[in-house]
Amino acid sequence: MTEDGRRLHCLVTGASGYIGGRLVPELLLAGHRVRCLARSPGKLRDHPWARDAETVRGDVTDPASVAAAMRGIDVAYYLVHALATGSRFEDTDRRAARVFAEQARLAGVKRIVYLGGLTPQHVPEESLSPHLRSRAEVGEIFLASPVPATVLRAAVVIGSGSASFEMLRYLTERLPVMVTPSWVHTRTQPIGVRDVLRYLVGSATMPDDVDRAFDIGGPDVLTYRDMMLRYAAVAGLRRRFIVPVPILTPRLSSHWVGLVTPVPAALARPLTESLRHEVVCHEHDIARYVPDGPGRPLPFDEALALALRRVRQAQVATRWSSASVPGAPSDPLPTDPDWAGGSLYQDERERPVEASREALWRVIEGIGGENGWYSSPLAWAVRGWLDRFAGGVGLRRGRRDTERLRVGDSLDFWRVEEIEPGRLLRLRAEMRLPGLAWLEMYAETGDRGGTVYRQRALFHPRGLLGHAYWWSVAPFHSVVFGGMARNIARAAAAGPGGRRTAAHDPRVRRVLAGLGARRRRTPSAPPHQE
Repeated sequence: MTEDGRRLHCLVTGASGYIGGRLVPELLLAGHRVRCLARSPGKLRDHPWARDAETVRGDVTDPASVAAAMRGIDVAYYLVHALATGSRFEDTDRRAARVFAEQARLAGVKRIVYLGGLTPQHVPEESLSPHLRSRAEVGEIFLASPVPATVLRAAVVIGSGSASFEMLRYLTERLPVMVTPSWVHTRTQPIGVRDVLRYLVGSATMPDDVDRAFDIGGPDVLTYRDMMLRYAAVAGLRRRFIVPVPILTPRLSSHWVGLVTPVPAALARPLTESLRHEVVCHEHDIARYVPDGPGRPLPFDEALALALRRVRQAQVATRWSSASVPGAPSDPLPTDPDWAGGSLYQDERERPVEASREALWRVIEGIGGENGWYSSPLAWAVRGWLDRFAGGVGLRRGRRDTERLRVGDSLDFWRVEEIEPGRLLRLRAEMRLPGLAWLEMYAETGDRGGTVYRQRALFHPRGLLGHAYWWSVAPFHSVVFGGMARNIARAAAAGPGGRRTAAHDPRVRRVLAGLGARRRRTPSAPPHQE
């Protein structure tokens, strides 16, 4: 609330992303009203805060939908970026920022708040990476607008599930001896996600005459090498040995990061490019308007410890993979197999299950990540490797939560498109494919009673290559999809609510052990984060 006790009406774009999904509950907690602008509002429906915030459909490049979303808004948060490669993403960022600024002016919005990247001082603009240059340009567009703007500029954000943290975490944990690019000696100023959110929320109530950019960072200035060594210390790992080599360009570095970590090359590249130049804060004027309390901003080691605790307790509210992957399909599943879009190939399986529907649903909702896919681990691994090699996300994204799923969650190389709790889980493929693919899993009651597991894989081919792809993999469906249906039914029977247990059925015991289908009981993620 403002000093006079008035509730502000805030618009948040990018609410399905990493920062936006965490900002909404913080704004609500501060007493503000929140409206979210999303291309797919359904992705937000399962968030803990969904009932307390308004959601409208729209796109930041569409003036009409932005104008409708801006009605009655006091403060508009701009938290979206194009993550594609090539020159077009810069045009998209520029056009979207201009639309947003113009519609904010027409709607009488009192402030725009933007989170961008910290840019190096005294470096020619043409020397910056395209992504850093684009983020700087977006900030300039907002500052040139008649609407007062707060532009926050941050470097590496440390928080459970952030792309920067995941990259740091996996590089350090998986490689005790690392041959690294020369940018590991570049200095940067990381900041904890908790402080980023604090500054974003505080920006809503800045005085009307504040119209400027602020550098935001933690108290530590570190090289990436320092960060890896300190991560190892905080995580209780042995000291890491780091050997930098000058031949790894940002492009090669992004592929190297993509091979070692869950962060795909398409996202790793802007992160590694931003490490080519030193990026440290040159002022801390934000503290005049959003005062730092004791111990704030958080030191790097404390931000790391908080993030690690959230990961280990499976309390990650949002992840870098919360946002859609660049180039991934977004078409909804056609409701009619004979719809006007053309061919739709299907593979359907059905099996009776000696367990309750609830027991079966627990297995279905727990699929993927460390729990595996209940069939031919080698086949799934090979498909994941091929996808990574082709520039896709592969299998290593895992799950946000080991036990619960919500619409919009990433799940290895799938994304949750629909959930009907206790009955249906529909996944949309985000792997590189010559077409669109979905996987549906149902827990149902049979015509004669009893529990039935039903599974349906669908593929909409794109051109001749799509048809050839389907028929080339069709011979393996009995192994992959047939084994999956069989083993999910066995796992449900072996778990709580089943008529048998793994102790009584050595086949089930072998299946669960071989497939790594272990269930870990952990608390669900709370609405607030580190």
